[in-house]
Formats: sequence, structure tokens, C-alpha cells
Amino acid sequence: MAQATPSLSTLGWTLQDWQSAYREGASPSALLQALQAALQGDDPAWISIASAEQLAEQLLHLQTLLESVAGDTSKLPLYGVPFAAKDNIDAAGWRTTAACPEFAYVASSDAFVVAKLRAAGAILMGKTNLDQFATGLVGTRSPYGAVPNTFDPAYVSGGSSSGSASVVARGLVPFALGTDTAGSGRVPAAFNNIVGLKPTKGWASNSGLVPACRTLDCISVFALTVADAQRAIGLYAGYDAADGYSRQRPAGAPTHFPVKPTLAVPKQLEFFGDALAQQHFHATMGDLKAQGATLVEIDFAPFAQLAELLYYGPWVAERYVAIESMFDRNPDGIDPTVRKVVEQALNYSARDAFEAEYRRAVLARQINDVLAQVDALVVPSTPSIFTMEQLRQEPVKRNSELGTYTNFTNLADLSALALPAGLRSDGLPAGVTLIAPAWHDMALADFGRRWQAAQSLPPGAPGVVDRLPAPIQEKASDEIVVAVVGAHLRGMPLNHQLTSRHARFLEETATAAGDYRLYALPGTVPPKPGLKYAPSAGETIVLELWAMTPHAFGEFTAEVPAPLGIGNVVLADGRTVKGFICEPAALETATDISHLGGWRAYIASLKAQ
Repeated sequence: MAQATPSLSTLGWTLQDWQSAYREGASPSALLQALQAALQGDDPAWISIASAEQLAEQLLHLQTLLESVAGDTSKLPLYGVPFAAKDNIDAAGWRTTAACPEFAYVASSDAFVVAKLRAAGAILMGKTNLDQFATGLVGTRSPYGAVPNTFDPAYVSGGSSSGSASVVARGLVPFALGTDTAGSGRVPAAFNNIVGLKPTKGWASNSGLVPACRTLDCISVFALTVADAQRAIGLYAGYDAADGYSRQRPAGAPTHFPVKPTLAVPKQLEFFGDALAQQHFHATMGDLKAQGATLVEIDFAPFAQLAELLYYGPWVAERYVAIESMFDRNPDGIDPTVRKVVEQALNYSARDAFEAEYRRAVLARQINDVLAQVDALVVPSTPSIFTMEQLRQEPVKRNSELGTYTNFTNLADLSALALPAGLRSDGLPAGVTLIAPAWHDMALADFGRRWQAAQSLPPGAPGVVDRLPAPIQEKASDEIVVAVVGAHLRGMPLNHQLTSRHARFLEETATAAGDYRLYALPGTVPPKPGLKYAPSAGETIVLELWAMTPHAFGEFTAEVPAPLGIGNVVLADGRTVKGFICEPAALETATDISHLGGWRAYIASLKAQ
């Protein structure tokens, strides 16, 4: 397998690294032209690589975008950041093959998700290999070649998004788009020691995607870090009226799990005789407990039964519908194993489809009822990992086994996050996946960031990354940060108004130096302070920052009594956030406590009297 040259200066860079380089004056054209020159055409992870002309065209577009925001790169969150896309996702002017040369066409427009990424400043570096028509979990069913595992080429890379996982694991791009119908965005993540975030169905538009199963397909993302995956999906997801399956993300969707979550674990764990995989998962459960999680066993039977419906039920007919003209016109142009899978569609009737849908609805209800009692389900991403030779001997059976813990997810309308979980005792990667109800994507990511920060093993292929970026505690893109200065502080009597709405503590910090005064308001129950903006005539006041959803913020502010209100507060580092302010008239009879520097110090002074 062709590898990236070790001299490539951007090898293993995260979004944070790319953004830092540009802030320090690096040129997008210099960095990206060097990257383009290092990408190798005989690398089976790529089906097509950006030509010099395609790169130049994108760089020109990037310059136009920069001019439209008056040179402010902060308004282009992916300014000059390279990415890759699975080659069943359209990009204008690029061939889309779905790993079938006879099917290929030149896309006339960008897929919805690609357009959103390019509008944010991202640069498409190439289209990646896949199991043909996204049919498979192995990464070998492609006329463009099998994509080897990045740890040991004797093993499979996982599929169907094999190429996308490979180029991320080898540090060529910080993130890549994949798709996930039965686990294609999670199995390759596990086999290559990276993150795979499978969104809730409909959150990311499928306009411009060659479908596998239109009712189930999700455009997923691979990255070295959860933070990067979360950032990317937050930028390319969104409602698309042109996609009949697109959905609006609810305003009150959860954004984090408790610090000590309750996680369900199957009572019946299947590893198909792989003792090393079993040992590794049990060790991972120990790591979860050490990180504060409570594990409860559940009956996995409904999950397993639903998983069987996907490949052994009438949903395979969707795969036939997607490639019907190709199947009827040129069946020999289809990979033999893929053709064998798809032709099963001819064995099912409309009656079979409805009966299976009724069964799916019952099982999905049972599954969601179970998950309603916990924060998430934790499973091995896969029950085992297979060599290329093992797969050749039993291609369909082995592929089916790899979907044990993935196939049910989209049928039950769930969200999922595949995480690196260290190496097995034989040095191969093995991941863990957290699965939660629909729209828990950001809550999964919140837990995943904490999990990854606690791990000692760098993500990706061996030698690509020698450290994780320092964790940054920040708000999610759809949260509102609120500064609190008094009775809502941790340990104070009104803090429950934040915690009951799942607000998330971010940090303790302070107001802009010398610009605020703090007063103890008379007659308030419980006692409360009032904050006054006094530029250059105040003190530095200690406060706390909390993040909450817009829905929770609306409920919270409705409880704020006069004379308090919510306005803007300037912090010591120059940021401006929402925070408590006070009507000026109420301060006339209040006690100025600014010299104490904060409400806690004032309460302590009262107790000392």
C-alpha cells in the first residue's frame, strides 16, 4: 500500500493545527499544493485525487470567499482545511463512481453536504474508495482494489467507507465524509483507530448521494478527534427541502451526558470465538467504570433481531432500486459478491416488505424503551477483525458478523459514535461504540471528547499522531453561554435552575478588568447580587460560565425576577457572553461589594462576622 511521505509537514494535523497555521500566516496554496503533490495515485484508498486545475479552482474560490468576509478568516470556520469525500457523494466537476467504473458519471453540482463544507472554506482533496455501491462492511469489494488496514495490511480496513477511514487514519486530511447504512461509518473507524460519528437519520441531507438504502442512509464523518468530527458535522448538517428524508434538528436536543453516565451493556455478547476481542472489550468496560460510568446489563435480543432484518429482510430491495438500471443493463459490471447480495431483492414481495416493517416498528419501540432508561448503549464496534484471507474464504458470513453491533442502528432511528479504545494485546485496534436515541448526537460527542481526553493512545495509524490536542472546554455550536455571578454559582441555592435544565459548567473566569461593580441587593430571597457595567471605574468580578441549549436558555430567563435581567457581559479575555445585569434603580439602595471581587467572597465575609 502506498503511504504518505513522512516529510509531509501537515501529516496528522487536526482542525486546530490547520487553523493555527493559517493564523500564523501560512499560505493555503503552499500547504495544499504540497499535500496534493504528496498524494499518490496508486494508493488504493483514493479513487480520484484533485488535479492541479481542480485545486487551483478551489483556491480561487477560497480567495473569493475571503474577500466576501473582508478578510476575516474567523467567518470561514474551515478556511483552507482539506477534506475527502467517499466516492458515492457528488462534487461538481468530479466523477462519481460508487466504486463501479461502468456506473460513473460527472456530477453537475455539489452534494448538499459538500456545498456546505466548501462554503465554510474547506478544500476537497479527493474522492475515496468504498465497497461497491456501499454494499459491505469489509473494504475489499471494489475494482479499484482492496483498502488495507492501516495497522497491518494483512487485515481488512472495514467498509464500506474504507478509503475515507484510511486517509484520515494516515493523517492525510483531518476529516473525511463517509456513509453509514448498516455500520459503514463505524466499522472502518474501529479498524483504523479513529472516530466515526454517525448522525441521526435526516440531520445531514442526502441530496447528491448515490443511495444504498434511501430510507436508512446517513452521511457520516471520520476524524482523528471527536472535537473535529463534531465540528465538521455541525457545519455540513442541516435541513434541506430538496431531500424528502431531511429533518429539522429539535431545538431542545440534548447536548451532553452526565459526568457519571449510566450505560447499558448487552448481557449476551458475541465475539465469534475471538478471545482477544472479548478481553479487550471487558478491559474497556473497566476503563468506562474508572471514568465514572455505571454499567447495567440489558437483554440484547431485540437489537440482534432487528439487525438480522437489514441483510436478511426486504430492505435489500432498496439496494436493487438504487442500481436497477445498472443491474439490468450490465450485471457483469457489478462486483460478484455485491451482485449476489442485491439479487436477493428479487425474492421479496410487497407483502414481505410490509410484514418486515411491522416487525421493525415493534423492535424499534422495544429498543427505544430500553434506551430511555439509560444515557446510552455501549457495545464493541465489531465482534472481531478478519484477515484478507479469512474474508476470501467466507465473504458473506464474515461481512454479516461484522454488523452484529451496527446493523440495527438506523432501523431503530438511533445516533451513534465509534471511538478509539486502544489496542488489543496483538497490537490491532479495537473500537467501542456508544449508541443513543435520535438527536443525541451532540451528547454522544460530549461524552466522546471526555473519553478521548482520558485515553493515552494517540488516534490514527502508528506514528501519525504523537499527541492529542489539548482539550478545549467550549460550548457546542448550538449552545448559549451564560455568565452567572451570584445565587446560580455552583453550590449556591439557585444552581439547580441550571443543572435541572442540563446546563453544562464550562469554567470559572472573571469580568473585564476594572469594568464592573457588584452589589448585594436588599430584600432578595435567596440573597442575590446585581452586576453593573462601569467602564474603567470598577473591579474584576469572579463569575462562572455555563452552556445550555436555546430551549433551556428560554426557560431559564423566564424565571429571572426583577430587578435582574439578561444582557451582555464582557469577560477578562475580551469575549462577550450573555449574563446577569441589574436595573439601575435597584442599585441605589444596594451595598457595593465590588472590593471583595465576587459573590462567594461576600457570602464568606458574612459567615465570618
